[in-house]
Amino acid sequence: MKPAPLGPAPEDAEARRAVPPVICYPVAGLPVPDLAALDEARADWEMTAALLVPPREARTFEVPAGHFFRIGCPAGAQVGDLNLWNAADLAERFYSGKTRALHGTHLGRGDRMWSGFPYLRPMATITADTLDWYGFDAFGCSVHDVIGTRCDPYTHSLLSGGGQYHHCCHSNLTRALAEARGLTLLEAEAAVHDVLNVFMCTGFDRATGQYVMKASPVRAGDYLEFFAEIDLLGALSACPGGDCSAEHSSDTAACHPLSVEVFRPRVAPPGWVAPKVSGYDRSHGW
Repeated sequence: MKPAPLGPAPEDAEARRAVPPVICYPVAGLPVPDLAALDEARADWEMTAALLVPPREARTFEVPAGHFFRIGCPAGAQVGDLNLWNAADLAERFYSGKTRALHGTHLGRGDRMWSGFPYLRPMATITADTLDWYGFDAFGCSVHDVIGTRCDPYTHSLLSGGGQYHHCCHSNLTRALAEARGLTLLEAEAAVHDVLNVFMCTGFDRATGQYVMKASPVRAGDYLEFFAEIDLLGALSACPGGDCSAEHSSDTAACHPLSVEVFRPRVAPPGWVAPKVSGYDRSHGW
């Protein structure tokens, strides 16, 4: 949040403000997913796994490369926090910051979830979104953001004057990963990372620049669907804030389960091959 200015503005202040922006990362050279091929593959598939994520908890799931997975809202309005790892190597994980730089603050069909350095490859591609109608509202808010982190007990304690809360999404994801991979909680916590906020409706306050949230437009039956580009281990937390209309670390907000379904296409998408890691060769120096 910008502080109030202490000094006078220069005579050319408005001219400086009027300089037009440029896109930081022009994406003309970015590999484009073949959505038509993915649509063809998803038209003939079979479900291979399904699970429910209880309110204020998290669960893990695995998705083989070339399969689809769908995060659904089976009951009342509920948002979720999603982590993704390479199923064979937890060091390769979702990189929300680079995904945001490449695709924008909120993701939709055709956008990809990218892994961090030194891998930097697409981990999953969004193939369907029943909330794509929402767009950006009059407040500048939209759904499925990669600008927030995840609610966590450290920030909660800081802002509540020392209060302790153990069902923040960070805590839920840590417990779920530890159980799934036989890790200590400290080991698992080191692998938990910034999330895709599934169904969450967020933006930035235009006056202060602060991160804001509002009641999610998600309703029972809505879903966000992905194509797994590599073998994935996922973890999904059903946020303790429910639809995040008021707070996101709460034992009183109305919360509901989330669902995860995994689908195997009968025929692989035409032309699809698992992406290779980044072509940058760091062996020649930095």
